[in-house]
Amino acid sequence: MQSLRLTVLSGALEGSALAPEGDVVRIGRAPNNDLVLPEAHVSSEHARLILLDSQVYLEDLNSTNGSAIRRGAELLAAPANDRIQALDGDVLELGGEGSEATRIQLNLVASSELHVVSLRPLSELSGSTGSAERNSDVLKSLYRVQKEIGRAKDLDEVLVAVADGALTLVPGATHATVVLRDEGASEGLAEAAYVPVLTRMRGDSGLGRAPSGAVPITRSVFRKVVSERAAVLAADAPSASFSSESLLGASIKSTIGVPLWRGDDILGVLQVDNRDAPGMFDAADVDALGVLAATSSLAVSNARLIRRLVLAEEQLQKENTYLRGRERARGGGVPIIGASRVMEELSRQLDKVVDTRVTVLIEGETGTGKELVASQVHYRSKRRSKLFVAQNCAALPENLLESELFGHKKGSFTGATEEKRGLFDVADGGTLFLDEVTEMPLPLQAKLLRVLQEGEIRPVGATHTKVVDVRIVAACNRNLEKEVEAGRFREDLYYRLKVFPLRVPPLRERREDVPALAAHFLERYTREMGKPVQGLAQGTVELLMGYDWPGNVRELENEIQRLVIQAEPDGFITPDLLSPRLRHLESVIERAGAGRGTLKEMVEQVEKFILLESLREHGGNKTSAAKTLGITREGLHKKLKQLGIG
Repeated sequence: MQSLRLTVLSGALEGSALAPEGDVVRIGRAPNNDLVLPEAHVSSEHARLILLDSQVYLEDLNSTNGSAIRRGAELLAAPANDRIQALDGDVLELGGEGSEATRIQLNLVASSELHVVSLRPLSELSGSTGSAERNSDVLKSLYRVQKEIGRAKDLDEVLVAVADGALTLVPGATHATVVLRDEGASEGLAEAAYVPVLTRMRGDSGLGRAPSGAVPITRSVFRKVVSERAAVLAADAPSASFSSESLLGASIKSTIGVPLWRGDDILGVLQVDNRDAPGMFDAADVDALGVLAATSSLAVSNARLIRRLVLAEEQLQKENTYLRGRERARGGGVPIIGASRVMEELSRQLDKVVDTRVTVLIEGETGTGKELVASQVHYRSKRRSKLFVAQNCAALPENLLESELFGHKKGSFTGATEEKRGLFDVADGGTLFLDEVTEMPLPLQAKLLRVLQEGEIRPVGATHTKVVDVRIVAACNRNLEKEVEAGRFREDLYYRLKVFPLRVPPLRERREDVPALAAHFLERYTREMGKPVQGLAQGTVELLMGYDWPGNVRELENEIQRLVIQAEPDGFITPDLLSPRLRHLESVIERAGAGRGTLKEMVEQVEKFILLESLREHGGNKTSAAKTLGITREGLHKKLKQLGIG
């Protein structure tokens, strides 16, 4: 049996040595490590050494500057969050290479075999504790101990209760130590390493208390317990027959180690020592600890499981808070910009529908901001504390879209190597936004209809349905009525979706919102790029308002982003920086002879010029001119009348 010895060869602790107690040695800058290194190039939790069956493994804990082993002229780098084997005499280099690293000599020290007085297999540990009189006393004490363990609220309190209970059941014991398997160190290795996690000592009152300083433990005992899967009673009679270094170094007169187990799994070791006076524990003491171990192992196992679940829940809560915050920043935290009449009407319609359960259908051209409106349906409602989940139905093929929306069971199809939750399940209690819903295949439309009618989903490969509470918001840029007539969209689903339609107007129908939108995007991209810009010149704003924006708000956003890149720092964005398709309007304005005045007056002058030019080109034929201008003949008549053209 071998133990570790570490000698620091460089750095602030050069020359110091450490003989670690447990099988896992944590190294880093943080004070909770077994070997604390003060150098700045060493991470807070840099690496750890794991001793298993006389073999040592170095594991880098995703440190900033890395870990390596120097073996003669060879340098072996330890991959992040992975392990490599270390040999006797190797030098660890932490936080760099050569002179830049903190160097630690690693040696394996042989220790003599343990002087075992008796072994008691697991199957014999929960039986009698000796005489009837002793049994009665032990059972009374055990009852009190079990009540204390039952009152424990977390793993730390459970371990204290178990250790103090051991001192109660074994009157001759002065110290009790709990050694637990290091669950993190067991991944990828045949056996787990064990770490002493708690020691209690008998106080003057006879009750257990925390020791005032470090307490050496008997590594040879708990290793024997684990390897033999049995309780071990050992003694350190000062003779040649017993020379275990760890027992002698701890000044231990006798010791008992019993396993904590669940089924075939060894969770750890409960170890008691007598360090004050010569004397031997007996078989009755072993039996008493065996009964305690048998009854408290489940409490330790459950407490560790609860701790993992609590940590996992805390991590999930942090991730959910982060994701929800990011989602709000992307959608819910961005207001709908626009003071035009059509946008004010849209906002009023939103307020009417947000806290109802009806399905909302958002109609509008590409780039008008349908997803932003959908997010407002969610974040203005009482569902805002739950998730807003978006899925573009045109982004995935039919089989993948079904799995994405409804989930699937493991093995339900080729490649389904694990169970997957669908977006309906993820968005339970919240809102699911289905963009481009007209692209959904007909078989999937039938499943969507069932969700809307019954509130039930069935994952791919599942035999049972699940009830979900999800609000559906759908969007499309096609005419749904025409899709139904063409047989590409189910008529019954159409009526289910179009309960409360909202139309997002194209940007050309709300030109008065262009300056506010442009200012919003200008502020956003100057901040993101760290490039201060004075603003948009008046001529630039006029051209932006005169353009039809076939790509709507998205096209305007892209144009402003490009303008910020083009602009000089601290300068104004002038018309010459605009894209050629927008600058084309400038020549029209010049030819129209639009003088300076209010924006409305200049726009009317340009419109008048364009209408007259079109009529001239078509020889006064209003039908042909209207067709070229993309409006109806009645619309042209109306415009001519508004502008005072006979």
